[in-house]
Amino acid sequence: MRACCPNTTSLSEARRVRYQQVIDFAQRYTKAWCSQDAASVAVFFSTNGSLSINDGAPAVGRQAITEVAQSFMTAFPDLRVAMNKVRMKGVRAEYHWILTGTNTGPGGTGHRIRIRGNETWRFGPDDLIIESLGYFDASEYQRQLESGLPTP
Repeated sequence: MRACCPNTTSLSEARRVRYQQVIDFAQRYTKAWCSQDAASVAVFFSTNGSLSINDGAPAVGRQAITEVAQSFMTAFPDLRVAMNKVRMKGVRAEYHWILTGTNTGPGGTGHRIRIRGNETWRFGPDDLIIESLGYFDASEYQRQLESGLPTP
């Protein structure tokens, strides 16, 4: 019988449960990005949640987030997002992804891209994203748009 630290197990169990909840959330979020239904991405955000990409101005609210998601879905009609990993960083979650697609939307280059990135999420009291800070290598993204993926 352990005499010390009786709450350690319950705290550890609570963290494990929370991590699994975030994994499940991230899997559903990934599926929404692959759906070609931009509004299905926005429902993962609190009503006044925000999404900022590469330190740009945040898209605030579900309508603005829908527009950001739609811009990617329009540019890449075959867009696929794959969840790479999820890490917990205190109260925040770090969602790592890989985006692939062919830029065949209006004015597209016809080139295929494969870019890695991540989002750092802060959740609101409704267990939805209140703030997402997203990052990817913008120069590599631009290079791939212009030239396509490197030949192996």
